[in-house]
Amino acid sequence: MASRSCASLLHLAYGDLLDIPQTPRALPRVMTVPGIISDVDSCSINDGDSDVTSTGCRERKIIVANMLPLHAKRDSETSKWCFSLDEDSLLIQLKDGFSPEMEVIYVGSLKVDIDASDQEEVAQKLLEDFNCVPTFIPHDLQKKFYLGFCKQQLWPLFHYMLPMCPDHGDRFDRFRWQAYVSANKIFADKVMEVINPDDDYVWIHDYHLMVLPTFLRKRFHRIKLGFFLHSPFPSSEIYRTLPVRDEILRGLLNCDLIGFHTFDYARHFLSCCSRMLGLDYESKRGHIGLDYFGRTVFIKILPVGVHMGRLKSRLNLPSTATKVKGIQKQFEGKKLILGIDDMDIFKGISLKLLAVEQLLRQHPSLQGKIVLVQIVNPARGSGKDVQEAKKETYLTAKRINEVYGSSNYQPVVLIDRPVPCYEKSAYYALAECCIVNAVRDGMNLVPYKYIVCRQGTPCMNEAMGIKADSPQTSMLVVSEFIGCSPSLSGAIRVNPWDIDAVAEALNAAITMPESEKQLRHEKHYRYVSTHDVAYWAHSFAQDLDRACQDHYSKRCWGIGLGLGFRVVSLSPSFRRLSIEHIVSAYKRTNRRAIFLDYDGTVVPGASIIKSPSPEVISILKTLSEDPKNTVFIVSGRGRTSLSDWFAPCEMLGIAAEHGYFIRWSRDSEWETSPGGVDLEWKKIVEPVMSLYREATDGSSTEIKESALVWHHQDADPDFGSCQAKELLDHLEDVLANEPAVVHRGKHIVEVKPQGVSKGLVAEKVLSRMINGGKPPDFVMCVGDDKSDEDMFQSILTSVSNPSLPVAPEIFACTVGRKPSKAKYYLDDAADVLKMLKGLATATISKPRCLPQIQVSFESTV
Repeated sequence: MASRSCASLLHLAYGDLLDIPQTPRALPRVMTVPGIISDVDSCSINDGDSDVTSTGCRERKIIVANMLPLHAKRDSETSKWCFSLDEDSLLIQLKDGFSPEMEVIYVGSLKVDIDASDQEEVAQKLLEDFNCVPTFIPHDLQKKFYLGFCKQQLWPLFHYMLPMCPDHGDRFDRFRWQAYVSANKIFADKVMEVINPDDDYVWIHDYHLMVLPTFLRKRFHRIKLGFFLHSPFPSSEIYRTLPVRDEILRGLLNCDLIGFHTFDYARHFLSCCSRMLGLDYESKRGHIGLDYFGRTVFIKILPVGVHMGRLKSRLNLPSTATKVKGIQKQFEGKKLILGIDDMDIFKGISLKLLAVEQLLRQHPSLQGKIVLVQIVNPARGSGKDVQEAKKETYLTAKRINEVYGSSNYQPVVLIDRPVPCYEKSAYYALAECCIVNAVRDGMNLVPYKYIVCRQGTPCMNEAMGIKADSPQTSMLVVSEFIGCSPSLSGAIRVNPWDIDAVAEALNAAITMPESEKQLRHEKHYRYVSTHDVAYWAHSFAQDLDRACQDHYSKRCWGIGLGLGFRVVSLSPSFRRLSIEHIVSAYKRTNRRAIFLDYDGTVVPGASIIKSPSPEVISILKTLSEDPKNTVFIVSGRGRTSLSDWFAPCEMLGIAAEHGYFIRWSRDSEWETSPGGVDLEWKKIVEPVMSLYREATDGSSTEIKESALVWHHQDADPDFGSCQAKELLDHLEDVLANEPAVVHRGKHIVEVKPQGVSKGLVAEKVLSRMINGGKPPDFVMCVGDDKSDEDMFQSILTSVSNPSLPVAPEIFACTVGRKPSKAKYYLDDAADVLKMLKGLATATISKPRCLPQIQVSFESTV
């Protein structure tokens, strides 16, 4: 959990941008009022959710993206804006993955600027006609947000380009970042105008809106929220250079489901969460999940597909057939190699041209027989780098045509104009080979579209002069750095930077036997046709529904300010331990058992100074000297250090090394539990741990009297975790027949004797009190890690003994809000100390004669 001071600094840094006011409900589609969401939150003052009036409407999905799937133009006669759906937009096509009854609402910006005076009318028209909610971001803000932060900072960084010098990329700009945050907040306000948080699902798309989930989660703690990233996610070495890296990671983690095209992108994201936020992930029944303050954030890995029906219908257009015939005539007797790319520095167009040049140089027989048709889509961004890439492309194409071309032959044909979809389909259908040579790209659907168009339709086959029963073929040369590469196992994968290898791949593609081309095509078509956009959308929606199933079975708290906000989600019975409540119970009881963990409980876990403070010593001395109390420190630390530190506390019990050594007071002897344990296994474990210590930089080995511990908190997070798993397996194998258990904790692998645990300590102490005729009527146990869960469980089991005259009051308390067997929590060691101080004060304030009177009375009974 972020410190209060850190959160306050974040709040000061971003100011009012991060405080979400009550949003005016300009669009009265769904009405919400502040309140409490369900019975389990009846004791919560402000859950951040709202009690929504039932509208009886069908289930809805709210799709949020930077741009709405609309075409817009102004009527020249009436000056009115006219809008139409962009049927080629992914946002429209993904509806095929939902049920017909599903209502879909779109939230996003328009591609045109609308005058402020026309915005209300346009907004109403778009909502009524297209279920679209426009954001109307001011022009200056939109420029800083999209062309500034998105395109000049996030886009290059996510494609592995660092601004090493001013001439190559823009350095981080705080004003652009504030524009990004402001724009995301505007999107959040618009979503809030239409959402029914109880029923609606929100699906956010792409890197433009990565802090939007924080704003939405802050307003509605149980909002059903998914996010899909359509670009690459860089490795941690690249991503960690971003000054606002934590804010963006936490924004994404405020979702329930995060989608990526490939495992590589997901792995990089998980690595960033591990290295920068200290979060570990695990696979849960085939689904990757991150535990984030009690919420499980699921990771989805599935590449997007194409719309089969849309592509096939385009092939059947008369304009496509006409264009096919024109292209066949233009390039008669030549084999077409096709490239379709946006004009930007990451698409590798110039590298592709150099590979074609090398191909023609190495294979002179292909001169006059092959043509690369390179369609250049308009650049989505603007900047010096785009202009340089464009200039280099034209110069390279010109040189190739001058050297290897003739008056009636150009080996490279650049088409640098807006190309209609039917014309692209015609080129797809005729190309012998398609090459995508990007040096870094998200998904890139060009190969999928090429495969579908090469499969053809009866109308297209007729236009091309192909017999109906003729086998279909296709050949792909794809960069190994694009998202679709892993799913195209029949493609020739290349390193775009290796010009010779790309040239040879092109040669192999165009000279490959027809039978092999057919087999590769059939394999690809089976995959593309079954993993289309509807399959992708349905699968994501299904997993989002699964990820949100536990929303109403837990209580929620919002913590953190600004973009550090997150929701803690825990059991309904889990609550903060009230000092007044426990002090009251403490005062009215007479036989108390108190168990305290050490590191992370009575002293801060992150503290460099591991010895207890004078205040801790004073408080524990006061508590342990009360005759009504049996107080134990239960720690994994060795007995020597614990004995030295707590020497002033004469009556304090100590259980060292998780209970292997127990001492009831300072003057009593140490007991070994269980007695006579064989520790010969340490001779087996020590050399194994030494091997891993030497192989893992930053790791260390701790030798205790009863246990051995391998620490890796100072090692590389990924390598340390990997080595810990390997060490765990290694030790379990070599200790299979030994009386020892291997345990993996937070940044440790520990081997200790069988039958030793903190839970057994609690059980032993409570049993001794019961057998001594003083059954406890008050039991408190406080700890912060997994080993303390044994104590919580043991206490619950021990005090449920039917032989007890009265059930004691139990206060099992974990440190930090996290899933636990404990019923209560305190935020940190400072809160624990405050609580213990309250108990110590209650002890001191009692009359000194009272304990003697009580003891005498009990002995009489």
